[in-house]
Amino acid sequence: MFSRRGFIRLGAATVGTMALRPFGLLPALAQNGSDYRALVCVFLFGGNDSNNTIVPMDDASFKAYTSLRANLALTAADLTAPITSLSGTPYAFHGKLAEVASLFSSNELAVVANVGSLVQPLTRAQYQSAQTPLPSNLFSHSDQQLEWQTSVAQGRSSTGWAGRAADFIASQGINTSNFPAFMSLAGNSLLGTGASTQPVAVTPGQSLQLAGFNTTAASQARLNALIGLLTSDNGVSLVQAANDTMANSVGDAQALTSALAKVTPLKTVFPKTSLGAQLQEVAQIIQVHADLGMRRQIFFVSLGGFDTHTAELATHNTLYPQLSQALAAFYDATQELNLADSVTTFTESDFSRTFQPTSGNGSDHAWGSHQLVLGGAVLGGQVFGTFPAFALGGPDDTDTRGRWIPTLSVDQYGATLSSWFGVPASALPTVFPNLANFPANNIGFLRQPSVL
Repeated sequence: MFSRRGFIRLGAATVGTMALRPFGLLPALAQNGSDYRALVCVFLFGGNDSNNTIVPMDDASFKAYTSLRANLALTAADLTAPITSLSGTPYAFHGKLAEVASLFSSNELAVVANVGSLVQPLTRAQYQSAQTPLPSNLFSHSDQQLEWQTSVAQGRSSTGWAGRAADFIASQGINTSNFPAFMSLAGNSLLGTGASTQPVAVTPGQSLQLAGFNTTAASQARLNALIGLLTSDNGVSLVQAANDTMANSVGDAQALTSALAKVTPLKTVFPKTSLGAQLQEVAQIIQVHADLGMRRQIFFVSLGGFDTHTAELATHNTLYPQLSQALAAFYDATQELNLADSVTTFTESDFSRTFQPTSGNGSDHAWGSHQLVLGGAVLGGQVFGTFPAFALGGPDDTDTRGRWIPTLSVDQYGATLSSWFGVPASALPTVFPNLANFPANNIGFLRQPSVL
């Protein structure tokens, strides 16, 4: 899956909580806040059953939903009050997504319907004839997670689409330092690995500095000696690459720690959950973007537990409040920073799940899923794309269980985000190699900035 260089990057990320990109300790330059942009990916690991995230409430759709979902169907009492979208169609969110529903109602959050990994547009007849290229290993957790992160639906890629977007940003000198453009608060992520740029992984709430060093002269002498050993040429390329990575990680950690030490704590209160802690750390790093010399940043956070083969309703009642409350707090923090228009948060997940339930009150692996996009630049209060027809064996079903064939691709979803981020149309085919297979590069859920 990875080249030797890629293996070194990923392996070194476990040495401390830093890693993976050279940092030149360049002086930070003052930034124009209005030109700052950040993307924040919230990955829902396990395959979120988005059929219960948002439900169309027109009479025909809700009747079909209630009938076919059987014991997984949410009643009106389990849902938020219906919200009429800007298109005039009523929708309701899962009752535990109250904050998400409120953000949709206030036009700060949008839904992108039936998105998934695709090689090219696909119909039910083409899928069943097996004569049209299909994504590799459909319905596999690991494969679909990688395809969402790379946008490469067939074969393997050693780089992710956000990493390739970071490559472009680096090639244009848009950031004024060599600090990593991509940061993961949830461990290693292929999404942010580029061909010429690499991600950095940090752990919320933990010190980034190497243990065992302090500010005394003797301690600093030991640290300088260690860096000297790491940066000296030992003639062994594999060892030298690992040493360079570690040395650069020390520099990254020093720069970030120094920047964070200067900030005033945010007033926004985040929930005491794993996702809340991750997004709080993202907000703090965004707060110091100017000190780090950053005009473009991409972040990765995650929430797991969505592999709901059994007890799905109870599991969602636990997970959805965590997601909803953390997203709302993070949006409040971007408003506090006066950067709500500059930060776009979006979800990804392995896949959705079968519309038809399993015998264990759960659902099986499926395909097309609905995603949430949040931020001041989002054209909120709308559903972009098309909901599948709620019909088992219908035009959007791969078989007879409600595995929806996506009508929008990961490529189109990511390209819309990347265009807003600052990747021009001419560079999009490099970031999304299969984008030319689809009729539209931009789904339209973001206001495109007037200045790139």
